[in-house]
Amino acid sequence: MSKTKRLETIDGESLMSLPLTPLNFVVDTLIAQGLHILAGSPKVGKSWLALWLAVTVAKGELVWGMGVKRGTTLYLCLEDSVLRIQNRLFEITEDAPSSVHFCTECAPIGQGLEEQVEIFLAAHPDTVLVIIDTLQMVRPVHDATYANDYRDLSVLKRLADKHGIAILLIHHLRKEKADDVFHRISGTTAISGAVDSSFTLVEERRGSSRAKLTCIGRDIEFRELELERNGDNVWELI
Repeated sequence: MSKTKRLETIDGESLMSLPLTPLNFVVDTLIAQGLHILAGSPKVGKSWLALWLAVTVAKGELVWGMGVKRGTTLYLCLEDSVLRIQNRLFEITEDAPSSVHFCTECAPIGQGLEEQVEIFLAAHPDTVLVIIDTLQMVRPVHDATYANDYRDLSVLKRLADKHGIAILLIHHLRKEKADDVFHRISGTTAISGAVDSSFTLVEERRGSSRAKLTCIGRDIEFRELELERNGDNVWELI
């Protein structure tokens, strides 16, 4: 009979005497280390926002007036070609840094993705942000159940926590309306439950280039940011 491993506990007095470790924010007050999801309707401009974030953080520039932790970024643009990403880069910036990396193919979760990211992080230890566009492109083929949703995202959550980085998943919203916009995130409630923060990008009206970014999370305050996509396809705060 195998011996059961005892629980490793810490008492309240000892816990309160531990020195506080400040939370590592990639974008101040908005995106901390951990796992996050950005969901929006098809063609709303999620990928443009993801690309701009990857470039802006790599350059160390402000994101809507908020400071960033400058470092290497990795954008897994799995629904795009290198040519399309190149064309979009020319629209949003005049000087993309060498510290932002792009990849159009990777393995699924549990079938090599974690190892591929680990190898990248080993080669680029200053990495602060990994964007996966889209979540569906890295999910293994299985039934969409609460258990499967939670298991897949937990793998990515552990990866982010282990390395103290932020992983941002690009995902879709369901078409049907809901009183709570976060209930429109495609999949079971396990997806919202497994991430540290959820962001939804919803257009004012189709084709208006104006949208509301609603933000909620464990380490951030709830807020709604009014955005407008300019002529260079950059989402600006209005």
